[in-house]
Amino acid sequence: MARRVRASRLCQIEPVGKEQRLADQVALVTGSTAGLGAAIARRFASEGAWVVITGRDTDRGAAVAAECNTLGPGAAFIPTDLTDEGATTAMVGGAVSRFGHLTTVVNNAMACDALGEDGPVGQLSTAAWEATFRVNTTAAFWVCRSAVHHLSEGGGGSIVNISSRAATRATPNLAAYAASKGALEALTRSIATDYAAVGVRCNAISPGYVVHEGRDADLTDERRTQLEAMHLTRLATPDDVASAAVWLASDEAENVTGTVLPLDGGSSSTARASGFG
Repeated sequence: MARRVRASRLCQIEPVGKEQRLADQVALVTGSTAGLGAAIARRFASEGAWVVITGRDTDRGAAVAAECNTLGPGAAFIPTDLTDEGATTAMVGGAVSRFGHLTTVVNNAMACDALGEDGPVGQLSTAAWEATFRVNTTAAFWVCRSAVHHLSEGGGGSIVNISSRAATRATPNLAAYAASKGALEALTRSIATDYAAVGVRCNAISPGYVVHEGRDADLTDERRTQLEAMHLTRLATPDDVASAAVWLASDEAENVTGTVLPLDGGSSSTARASGFG
């Protein structure tokens, strides 16, 4: 379990071995029935955490939970519509009821259904704006509001919010998405500030372009070359984001809070990334 800094560790450097870094943790990962969220859930399980899978697709959720059960100590799927405040709050309570406590929250869910309705602000409907914010930002607020009490009661814990490079370097024609991720990063800093005294850390990960098998199955060689040229290292994978989330949730990052971790192959550090979208 993530705890507050212990004085005995302040002058001690412990080597990182092969032991599971999230042993005894209970992690709730939103939007984890597929894609990036599923990758995070699997990595958390393999690092020793009990994992709560959430989402709307019952079949996919059950499949990811079954996979996590083979990788770690245990997993459960709680079907949840994150646009529903009551259901979202109940989801957090359900995670605690299932495993007895809660140490880690990963707010990964994204309003995928609203992406097709996003666009420049002059062409953006109120409905599309609100649908984007309701999942990307408001649902994360609902989850955090419920979770901070359980985390603090257990002696501390970690919240990891999955943001986007678009929060600071907007992608064309995604005004609502960019704004919602910018708000999520501001919420991250507020939670870190308000709950540091009770041992709750809150950080965000800001990925750049993450290659997804489904979305990028038909990615042309020309487009891949164009995307790769915008990065100083390479394109990110879901496993890259999962690795960052594991670190932020672990005791290795116990002195890290209120920060946004870029995971974008250096694209936010170079002019190569102009025209990123």
